[in-house]
Amino acid sequence: MDPPGYNCFVDRDKMDAAVQDLGPKELSCTELQELKQLARQGYWARSYALRGKVYQRLIRDIPCRTVTPDASVYSDIVGKIVGKHSTSSLPLPEFVDNTQVPSYCLNPRGEGAVRKILLCIANQFPDVSFCPALPAVVALLLHYSTDEAQCFENACRILACNDPSRKLMDQSFLAFESSCMTFGDLVNKYCQAAHKLMVAVSEDVLQVYADWQRWLFGELPLNYFARVFDVFLVEGYKVLYRVALAILKFFHKVRAGQPLESDSVKQDIRAFVRDIAKTVSPEKLLEKAFAIRLFSRKEIQLLQMANEKALKQKGITVKQKSVSLSKRQFVHLAVHAENFHSEIVSVKEMRDIWSWVPERFALCQPLLLFSSLQHGYSLTRFYFQCEGHEPTLLLIKTTHKEVCGAYLSTDWSERNKFGGKVAFFGTGECFVFRLQPEVQRYEWVVIKHPELTKPVSLEVPATPSPPCRPVSSDPADRLSPFLAARHFNLPSKTESMFMAGGNDCLIIGGGGGQALYIDGDLNRGRTGHCDTFNNQPLCSENFLIAAVEAWGFQDPDTQ
Repeated sequence: MDPPGYNCFVDRDKMDAAVQDLGPKELSCTELQELKQLARQGYWARSYALRGKVYQRLIRDIPCRTVTPDASVYSDIVGKIVGKHSTSSLPLPEFVDNTQVPSYCLNPRGEGAVRKILLCIANQFPDVSFCPALPAVVALLLHYSTDEAQCFENACRILACNDPSRKLMDQSFLAFESSCMTFGDLVNKYCQAAHKLMVAVSEDVLQVYADWQRWLFGELPLNYFARVFDVFLVEGYKVLYRVALAILKFFHKVRAGQPLESDSVKQDIRAFVRDIAKTVSPEKLLEKAFAIRLFSRKEIQLLQMANEKALKQKGITVKQKSVSLSKRQFVHLAVHAENFHSEIVSVKEMRDIWSWVPERFALCQPLLLFSSLQHGYSLTRFYFQCEGHEPTLLLIKTTHKEVCGAYLSTDWSERNKFGGKVAFFGTGECFVFRLQPEVQRYEWVVIKHPELTKPVSLEVPATPSPPCRPVSSDPADRLSPFLAARHFNLPSKTESMFMAGGNDCLIIGGGGGQALYIDGDLNRGRTGHCDTFNNQPLCSENFLIAAVEAWGFQDPDTQ
């Protein structure tokens, strides 16, 4: 029998068997950890009625701003806002950015109700300027609401969440774009094979990643999206990143080796998500998602803030809709063949390196800071040329024509804070790599082995360190950068020996060895395994240097 009061907006002929009440009828647990486990296991997913009860309970418990519109507000305003318009012809609010309302097996009454609710939300939330995910959320909530007013109240509570540690939905263009950049950073770290494919076939890789929310809020079939939403209401925004990463992993697994065209890859991924049932079940999708060991919520928040600051510095505002300024410089555009010249790497090799750097710096173009062939073989001169630039890229060519290097997150001037002693600094965004004889990148060991550490409590700063520009002397700008070692309870200091420099040597990576060691004359070097990056030697273990270069990251708008 249909659950009374829960299906008045639903076209029952379109619903599949998964909606029938086959599961438990009640949920008694109150502990968060138990709720997490039950949500992930799909405890209430097989009961249409119980899912409705759980949604009401979870949404009721969301901490909200003092004045949050409720069901009575909807009853008061809906007539004035909708007027005599036919619900099927009602325009959608501008903040949905032309996103279509997913049908999710709603009947015409339900589809019209979604439009009415969205217009009333726009009336009550003038500060929401960009939220293309909202139509899907309202359409799903309508399944589990007794009437339009209750659905309106539930959606309002999700938007009005005022817990700073519990982000639920992007509500501005700035937040949305920085989320896309953050997703790109996570793909770069956790889905390297898929990222390599996207860079190879996409003219603008961020435009592919900018679609990530659409995969979830619109393209996923109803039963998949509902399972994601079950967990999202318990665990928050981080779940969305996990599921989108899992989707990309499955897409790469299915499409690897098949031809992909740059102008169709976005549509290919959308089509894959729409037909995802051919590849993986909802349970297996979530299983894959939660097998990905992501950064802590705090670290992701810091990364998001750093990306937001990068966009603000490029003129992106909270209300801006145009994506023209925020598009990631595709590596073929950032590294111009006609303007780029290096004694160590080719244009193609530099583009490969550029595809590894964080999204907020991929907005920049390479700027040669130091060349041993131009400035001489002197470590002192190397420091002089590099100080004031953050981050930097170190390139080394040996006399045997091996090429290796490091991406270094922190200004070399930090070395001056240790009273002449050689001491390590930097953050977990540092990585080392080799290009010849084969390409290999080694990131901070904690990224692939988070079991080595547990994040410590930290206060999220108002301003993370700025990208693409000389480092500010304002201490407030230097608080808690993304992946700072002090955020983590590490078993020893060897896992956080990122970069160090003295008058006589430069060291990258430490603990059990050094990823790179270069002497003060830039003449000799050595490489080996180190605990920080868990790397293999980057070239011959003892080598003579043919050339050294350091590159900075230049905002194209400042050229």
